[in-house]
Amino acid sequence: MSTLVQPLCECGSGLTPSRCCALEASADATPAAIDPNLEVEAQQAADALQRNDRTEAERLSLSVLERAPRLSIALATLAELRFDADERPAATALLLRLSEIEPANVWPVNKLALLELKRGNLELAERHARQAVRLAPANPQSHNLMGMVMTEAQRPVMGEYHCRRSLELAGRRIPLVLANLATCLKNQGRVAEARSVYQEADALAPNMPQTLLAWAQMEEADRQLDAATERLDALARLGASTPSANLTRVAVLGRQKRYDEALALLDGVARTRSLGPVERLERGRLLDRMERYAEAWADFEGGKRQFRELSGKAYDAEEARKLSENLQAFFTRDRLALLPRAGIRSDVPQPVFILGFPRSGTTLLEQTLTASPVVSAGDELPLIHEIAAVMPRLLDSPWEYPGALTELWMADRREGLDGLRDHYLQRARQLGVLREGATLFTDKMPLNEVHLGLIALIFPKAPMLHLIRHPLDIMVSAMSNMFTHGGFCGSALESAAEHLVLSADLVAHYRAEMDLNYLAVRYEDVVDDQEATVRRVFDFVGAPFDPAVLQHETNTRYARTASYAQVTEKLYDRSRYRYRHYLPQLEPALPILRPLIERLGYTVDSQI
Repeated sequence: MSTLVQPLCECGSGLTPSRCCALEASADATPAAIDPNLEVEAQQAADALQRNDRTEAERLSLSVLERAPRLSIALATLAELRFDADERPAATALLLRLSEIEPANVWPVNKLALLELKRGNLELAERHARQAVRLAPANPQSHNLMGMVMTEAQRPVMGEYHCRRSLELAGRRIPLVLANLATCLKNQGRVAEARSVYQEADALAPNMPQTLLAWAQMEEADRQLDAATERLDALARLGASTPSANLTRVAVLGRQKRYDEALALLDGVARTRSLGPVERLERGRLLDRMERYAEAWADFEGGKRQFRELSGKAYDAEEARKLSENLQAFFTRDRLALLPRAGIRSDVPQPVFILGFPRSGTTLLEQTLTASPVVSAGDELPLIHEIAAVMPRLLDSPWEYPGALTELWMADRREGLDGLRDHYLQRARQLGVLREGATLFTDKMPLNEVHLGLIALIFPKAPMLHLIRHPLDIMVSAMSNMFTHGGFCGSALESAAEHLVLSADLVAHYRAEMDLNYLAVRYEDVVDDQEATVRRVFDFVGAPFDPAVLQHETNTRYARTASYAQVTEKLYDRSRYRYRHYLPQLEPALPILRPLIERLGYTVDSQI
């Protein structure tokens, strides 16, 4: 008589569904007393894992969990096995169950943070990392994980704090933590300190691939191309030339204008495996510099398509349209006349908002402004978007933004905008963007212009510099680079065009309904008449002009955006009207963009 074999859970744990992901729905989900013999068997599984007998550890832990699916020691053993094998769905399911059973146990929470970090899901990784620190504030590993998440999330000041706290609690210098600390220092522009810490990490653990790669990436960003090559060569000798290492070498070769060698390296990789989205875009940019435009566009389009397929991310046009309609309906002159404005603070540096679609030239303008000692660089601060998201809680409103602003009509909420202003300034300080001697700092978060009305309420006197560029040039640059701003609008040509029009229409609405401290700056004017344009910008923001700022390439700060390499070069005009090389490929976007092109005073010209 044949025995019916039960199917296993889809997560891959090796357990049957009723003992795994369907446990809560099963009839016997209520915890019962555990047979002492099962506890002995579970300990035997843990001991087998300890001596690296993984086959026996798996057999025993599966056997125990089929009979006692809530036995913690068996759960931890099986979770460790699945985690080590990079079987992420199974590991996640098991670790989540263990953390529910033992909510004070930091081990599964740390593992969950690592899993989400590997997946690139920074939001969930941060949630787990914060919980780990709450549970074990004196645990070096919890602080190390928080430091890793903050580094990946581009919050280097917080990352530095948690790395240093991890080292302090550990009581020793740990090479991996030091390497991460160095990256946090690099991302704050503290390159000399970062180099010293990388050297220390390498001295403690010579030829550690993680240290060498991060060190090489810093040297490339700092224009020390020979030093970057030395680190990459060391990686190659170790047989550790990962995709990231290859991309860094391609970047070095590209900056040395050794395009043929860079292209050959990527083509060599392509003969052994399919290039990933980032690699496709990098190859496309090389082909563009080599004036092989049709091939370049094929890589741009292919890389974007691959990103959509792999990530499952796509632009939600309906959601973007609804937000735009809500903002335009709320921010009207009549309603704004009834709303208060935040007061002006003079005790702390104030923001300068550099507005513009991704790839419109905002980094170039920031690099120029922050060459002045009175302007510190904030880079892409997420604070306005953050305030929009948490506003209902901060104003104790039942409505979402922008409707939550109606609370300002209440007597006990009249000063609510001052609270939002102070929240922004406090977060800017925590993010380390305030520099000694500076009276201003930049915020160039792409698409902040969508929230121009909110900015004007919180900072009514703050300068708003809006970068305008030929829409078709923006499309070429958007297609050749990866960015997630604007709800993944940059994942395809048509959605990038749609979102550019939507944001431009919102700016036009705000300007018609509000009195703004606003200056439009054309990218083409910066290129054609740099000094006059930059002087006008400095006059507008109220900072003294120094001719030295015209050499923006001498600004040694590390720009944490895709434009970091371009802004270290002298001003060039090869990106102005670059679209002319790609007019056939841009054809699908023309009907969407033509009204905006004409409104901005541009034309579509096929002459190269």
